[in-house]
Amino acid sequence: MAASPRISPRIAAISGSATLKVDAKAKALQAEGRPVISYAAGEPDFPTPGFIVEAAAKAVRDPRNHRYTAAAGLPELREAIAAKTLRDSGLEISPAQVIVTNGGKQGVYQSFATIVGDGDEVLMPAPYWTTYPEVVKLAGGVPVEVFAGADQDYKVTVEQLEAAYTPRSKVLLFVSPSNPTGAVYTLEETRAIGEWADEKGLWVIADEIYQNLVYPEGLAEGEVPHAAVSIVAAVPSLADRTLLVNGVAKSYAMTGWRLGWMLGPADAITAATNLQSHLSSNVSNISQRAAIAALTGPQDEVEAMRQAFDRRRRRIVAELNAIDGMVTPTPEGAFYVYPDVTGLLGRNWNGSTPTTSLELADLILEQAEVAAVPGEAFGPSGYLRFSYALGDDALLEGIQRIQRLFS
Repeated sequence: MAASPRISPRIAAISGSATLKVDAKAKALQAEGRPVISYAAGEPDFPTPGFIVEAAAKAVRDPRNHRYTAAAGLPELREAIAAKTLRDSGLEISPAQVIVTNGGKQGVYQSFATIVGDGDEVLMPAPYWTTYPEVVKLAGGVPVEVFAGADQDYKVTVEQLEAAYTPRSKVLLFVSPSNPTGAVYTLEETRAIGEWADEKGLWVIADEIYQNLVYPEGLAEGEVPHAAVSIVAAVPSLADRTLLVNGVAKSYAMTGWRLGWMLGPADAITAATNLQSHLSSNVSNISQRAAIAALTGPQDEVEAMRQAFDRRRRRIVAELNAIDGMVTPTPEGAFYVYPDVTGLLGRNWNGSTPTTSLELADLILEQAEVAAVPGEAFGPSGYLRFSYALGDDALLEGIQRIQRLFS
């Protein structure tokens, strides 16, 4: 009788987060004293707004928060999330249809785990966040990549989705704004994709973590943009087969607080709540109280951060496009740029001839001391992801180093 493997095959098949690996390598080099500038981490460089921190400090001293609470989340927070969802996603839900999770990442995991079974195919527009295919495989599903390059502004079409569709297709992943590209689908594009998914009877998992980080053109001075178009707002009939994932990490500079959520139809949320009751129980009550303050408090600092990202976005696109061999579409959301770097491959740079974006990223790290994430982490080779969620001076210095390397 053959011995069982020491590690579960499903767990052994999971790859570690490529973005975290690159960020960890950059930090290790910094710890050695090297002046590495890292564009790898997808987190704002701003501190969490003070009024949110004060709400958490107050919560620490309240004995109510020292005990277990409901696995699905504090009632007040679920109410605040339902209100935000109506305001920004155009979907009216009951607080009972919300589960508070340990960051958006747990919400992503639980969404796929709840509705994907063995052999179910998930249509996954690419470039995609590195975690998506791993959680699909962990659920027993099959990720089906549908790729759109820089020539399409990284946005897939209905025709591409139709070509990838099979009788085993069960779920469409929809992410707008996108990580890693910053691409934002228009209302018309979102509606077309949503209507197609509705016609096919597909489930939709929509990751809306960046929905408030958008940079539309033509705003009047002082006007604040609303949010990226939600697929359930574009096609309301999808609501009974859509799970939305979101959180406070990106818009409120709260990555370390680990506070996200998922929401959707009652039967799916009941199943996901049962899973969470065994997986993690309730999220930290302190983080939940902080999230209540974030969602219901003043939004001035949030808007100031968005404006800073917008300024950095314009700068980094202009500077990268000054490099011969890089093609960088202008992103309309999130805080990433995703240049096509195929024009730099196969050429000799200081004695090195990279043929993949992985090799190119290593070259840039070693010779320019700049860390970026290679396209292999998000789909096909030939691209790099730069986060512009870092200080203005460091942002410019890092790109100038790359300009000198490839001059």
